[in-house]
Formats: sequence, C-alpha cells, structure tokens
Amino acid sequence: MQDDEDAGRRPQGGDIAPRKLDERVRRSRETVLRTTCEILALRGVSGVSVDEVSKLSGVAKTTIYRQWRTGSDLVLEACALISTSQTTPDTGTLSGDANALLMELARMLREEKWPSVLPSLVDAAERDADLARITGGIQIDHTAPYLAVLKRAQARGDLPADTDLPTVVAQLVGPVFYRRWFSREPIDARFVKRVVSAALSGAIVRPVRPVGPVGPLTR
Repeated sequence: MQDDEDAGRRPQGGDIAPRKLDERVRRSRETVLRTTCEILALRGVSGVSVDEVSKLSGVAKTTIYRQWRTGSDLVLEACALISTSQTTPDTGTLSGDANALLMELARMLREEKWPSVLPSLVDAAERDADLARITGGIQIDHTAPYLAVLKRAQARGDLPADTDLPTVVAQLVGPVFYRRWFSREPIDARFVKRVVSAALSGAIVRPVRPVGPVGPLTR
C-alpha cells in the first residue's frame, strides 16, 4: 500500500522532523535579523526593505513574510535587538561608578553599531508609535545602571534622599551624547571626569565641618 511505503520512508520517532524544521526556521530568523541590523547600521530605518534584506541575506521573501507579517514588524524586532545594556559597576564611590559608566558608554559609542542607528530610530519614532515604544525601552535599559549607582549612593548617605535622580542621569549622559552626535569632539577620560564633577558637584552630600569656639572680637 502507498501509505505503508510512505510510512517506511518517514523518520522514526515522530519528533525528529519537527526539530530539524525548527532549527531551519531559527537559522533563517537569525540570518534575517542579523542582515536587517547591518542595513540599519549602514542606512538607518528608512533604508530597510524586505527586498533588500532578502537579497543580502539569501532568504526568500516568502520565508521572511512567514516570520514577519510586514516589513515594519521586521524593523521593529531588529531595532529592539540593536542596543546593548551596560553593566552596573561597584567601585565603592559614586564618582568612581559614574566615571566607569561614562567611560564604558564612550567605548560603546565608538565601537558598537547601535549609535549609528539610534538617530534615525529617534527620528522615525516621531511618526510611529511602535518605534516610539522601542526607543522608550532602549532609554530605560540605558538609564537603569545609572539609577542603580545613584540609589546605592543614596543608601550610603552620599546623596540626599530627595535628589532628582533622572536629572542627574541626564546631566551625566547628555554631554556624552552631545559630543557623539553633534560636536563630534573626543569623548576621552579628561572630558568624562569633568562631566562627572559637574553633574555631581551640587548633589553629593559633603560632611559638615564642626565650628570651633568663637574667639574674642578685636577692634
């Protein structure tokens, strides 16, 4: 019987073929997303199209559309993958932690792909609510370690409990972003040290020196 012959040719165990199929799907997804991220880094959000992704990745458009309903869905998923979160340092001091974070941020802005994508993503997010949510998530990821070291400083008593932490974060990262995307000046250790000093100078709690006895007034 035809059914018996077909059964003899089918893989035994029932779940071997699905695993192979899942592996092929996984590999094609990874290839498509990697290619999309590369196009984003080179051309920005507006430069991505399914046609171009298919051409450069070697994955058929029909396969891409089986995984992502629209090209916008593909861009959204790729954009969510481009950013890299920073780790939270623990140097023992707030200024040391802030210096470590900003030096690492400076390295990321020089070496990683997402800094070249982010301006076009922010621009596109002005007109696309889904992309706006992506940029919001990136912002939360990037500020998390800064907020963590500031809260730890509060717990140590180095910062007042009522310190406006988001404002301090903006004072730390704002000048670095400005140099990366606007002035294009070097983001070196000297610059980072000045930024940290300026941002924390008005926030760090300084010990109050005891006032000694007042001596006699002289005319």
